[in-house]
Amino acid sequence: MSSAWLLPEHIADVLPAQARRVEELRRVWLDAARSYGYELVMPPMLEHIESLLSGTGHALDLKTFKLVDQLSGRTLGLRADATPQVARIDAHLLNRAGVTRLCYCGPVLHTRPASPHASREPLQLGAEIYGHAGLEADLEVAELALQGLQDSGLGQGLVVDLADVRLIEGVLGGLGLELGASAHAAVVAALTSKDVAALRDLGRAGAFGNVAHAADTLVALTTLYGGSDVLARARELLPAHPLVDAALADLAALAAGLAASREGLSVGFDLSDLSGYAYYSGTRFAIYAAGHADALVRGGRYDEVGAVFGRRRPAVGFSLDLKVLAELLASRVGLAVRQAIRAPWGQDPALRQAVRELRGQGHTVVCVLPGHEHDVQEFDCDRELALINGRWTLRAL
Repeated sequence: MSSAWLLPEHIADVLPAQARRVEELRRVWLDAARSYGYELVMPPMLEHIESLLSGTGHALDLKTFKLVDQLSGRTLGLRADATPQVARIDAHLLNRAGVTRLCYCGPVLHTRPASPHASREPLQLGAEIYGHAGLEADLEVAELALQGLQDSGLGQGLVVDLADVRLIEGVLGGLGLELGASAHAAVVAALTSKDVAALRDLGRAGAFGNVAHAADTLVALTTLYGGSDVLARARELLPAHPLVDAALADLAALAAGLAASREGLSVGFDLSDLSGYAYYSGTRFAIYAAGHADALVRGGRYDEVGAVFGRRRPAVGFSLDLKVLAELLASRVGLAVRQAIRAPWGQDPALRQAVRELRGQGHTVVCVLPGHEHDVQEFDCDRELALINGRWTLRAL
């Protein structure tokens, strides 16, 4: 028999010190978003399943917990990603004609962890712009993500990797290939994982028809990662096609804009990275911190996200898991113990007034309950409120 207090796998409580850090980060990021003009929305935790998994949300099907609504008998889903919900809000509840900037923060639930050590309950924070098709919006959301990381204490050693999902369609079009759904999915998977052997096997199996050099071109695409020389190499190695030209031009402009906006920022490219291929429609970015293998922030353009709600319009944004960011910061700088004031418990009106005034000034005042003078907690009381010469006075400990 399992113990009643044990939680499901990849689900964990967030304890006081870490919870405080996560909450501080939430405020930092939402304040940064507000400073850019983003409005906060709070989508519900569950919706009808057809709404959650509509359009680009179909890729989330295996990640989504499903249950039956006891009131209506319809199938509901616990959100695995908030972006489709925000697209619904933009399309149907706000329905504005111009640009809309929205941000959000809340838990999402995954049926399976993204990695062996990942949580199935990330705390997802994101920001999105609707209604502007130009690269200005792509640049703004990337700059906001970098600002949030800087405000969180990770301003140095950041690397931005850029890619564009239009490249694969442009390459296939330039080669004159029209692949079936299964072959197309296999190519996307092989490119994303840089599985050269799989691409060669597809060529030998006849997936590319009579285009003899198709496998060679796709293999070349897997080598296009690194610094500023990548785009020049791409123009030499990839077939001519309007989508290829547009993607490379946009990547060059986005890289230049990011480099100009932040001194010392490292900007690179990984042109075969098609992670989230079914979701994105154009440029995409991932932000890494030195010494941390996984991307902290992922974002990009997803212009089709609102189409299923009857409102296809440009959209670009990013998201991150604040729990992961908090853990990274804790591993690097530790969780500083918050300074506080210790006060005795008592009903003396002067004591109660002094405590209220200190709390009103923003101080943390911990009143010590009788018999618990030596309890350990996350607050480091470096001062105390003591009765000196008939007056409640602060003094150092």
